[in-house]
Amino acid sequence: MTQPAAYRLLISMVVASVLLLAHAAPAAGQGQVRTLRYASQDDPQTFDPHSASLLATTRMTSQIYEPLVFRDANWIIIPWLSVSWSQPNDKTWRFKLREGVTFHDGAPFTADDVVFSVERALSPLSQQSSSLQGVLSARKIDSFTVEMVMKEPNPVLTSHLFNFRIMNKAWAIKNKSVTPQNYKEKEDTFSARNANGTGAYILKSHEPDVKTLLLKNPHWWGIKAGLKGNVDEVVVRPIKSNATRIAALISGEVDLVIDPPTQDIARLRGIAELKVQESAESRVQYVAFDVQRDELLYSNIKGKNPFKDLRVRQAVAYAIDAEAIKSKVMRGFAIPIGTLITPQVNGFAPEANKRLPYDREKARKLMAEAGYADGFEVTLDCGNNQPAADICQSLAVMLTQIGIRTRPNVVPVANFYPKLEKLDTSLYLLSWGSGVTSDALYTLQSLLHTANGKTDGEFNLGRYSNPKMDALIQSIKVESDAARRNDAIRDALLLNNVEVATIAIHQPLIPWVMRKNVSAPSTPVNTVYFYQVNLQ
Repeated sequence: MTQPAAYRLLISMVVASVLLLAHAAPAAGQGQVRTLRYASQDDPQTFDPHSASLLATTRMTSQIYEPLVFRDANWIIIPWLSVSWSQPNDKTWRFKLREGVTFHDGAPFTADDVVFSVERALSPLSQQSSSLQGVLSARKIDSFTVEMVMKEPNPVLTSHLFNFRIMNKAWAIKNKSVTPQNYKEKEDTFSARNANGTGAYILKSHEPDVKTLLLKNPHWWGIKAGLKGNVDEVVVRPIKSNATRIAALISGEVDLVIDPPTQDIARLRGIAELKVQESAESRVQYVAFDVQRDELLYSNIKGKNPFKDLRVRQAVAYAIDAEAIKSKVMRGFAIPIGTLITPQVNGFAPEANKRLPYDREKARKLMAEAGYADGFEVTLDCGNNQPAADICQSLAVMLTQIGIRTRPNVVPVANFYPKLEKLDTSLYLLSWGSGVTSDALYTLQSLLHTANGKTDGEFNLGRYSNPKMDALIQSIKVESDAARRNDAIRDALLLNNVEVATIAIHQPLIPWVMRKNVSAPSTPVNTVYFYQVNLQ
């Protein structure tokens, strides 16, 4: 697609300015320090590993803090900080811990740290409790053996543990960080600004919205295990402007961009010094409604909530042209989808992957049947990260065409998630990834279970509630027979399609753009694990 002249001029001007400002960095192999200069539009909101469940945050904390289990190149669970595990019974998991591991401050990693981290992650302030699904408590057997005691069986606990990261107990006590940061209330804590993990990289410094510097951990256990890449330090640059981010890549100031604007991909493919790497992300972009309040916020309708009417939610689904969003907004980098989980996730049911077809007239008829022939006003809340901001604008136009006069409210990411968590919304656009567990329960439990102030319904921010859905999800939690478990997952996904509690739009395709000398394996969670990166 030909770019507008003004856009081309802006890019050329930004490239020129970046070239003037860029420092002359030695190429890999010419000096002793190999530096990866990495950029994305997002800045990590916290370094507390048990606080916010946000992708931009976990991308960084996963370099510093480590889980008991990890995933290999085929996304299969493998030993990590635990070397083996067993189940003495269906309510006990026993983990043998890796010996000789140290935290960044030199403290030894032991069972005490695992027990402490379990307690911390199960705190009401933690947004990571779903990574310990079914766990009641942990107990130390000896210095390198821990048992997790289950309040209910979880046959796929190790899949959940991939996202559970271990913190040093002594460091947390010393720095008054025994409980997680209260991210919803924007609490400032030592653990939100500092870090002390066992991971491959050490947090050296963080300047919010400017730069984060990570240094290779020379004492990382993975080096002896042969897991190392060759990157000595990582400079993480949050560059919100698409034009500036791409200009920095073209000029050589940046080596890797994980979120290039899709409209620039064709042009970037033609630059000899760069390469484009694509993969499918285990993430779904979706729309959800406030179905709890009796009166809708930010609307001209008083005394009632139109989204409580199934016909109105169906009308919204019929009004969304996912193919148009794919072609015009995503430039082809999306797969329209009709369900909340992707084919890479355990429990994916093809029969649930069916969208209500785009049908504007059908949508208008449903609106009239529901008593809203004249429509109503509503605000659609979206984050200002791309492509969400552009999708938000497209959705607003589509909904307005069926009488739902929609005001797009594009909110900075730092404020967007706290706003949603306070339920200060009527209609919102969000994306959800199941790749951290690669199991449907994580999505169903988080987004569709009735919120109970604990793990269930933690991100059910429209407060949808259906006893039948809850019963299905509760059965999925404990069912050990794989076939019966998958049947329950399918039934839950089909029920969501009937209830239209959420409307799935598409699964993103991830393009990473990097310089030719960079080797960085793709992952379904759209995260670069720096220990895997090599610079030539």
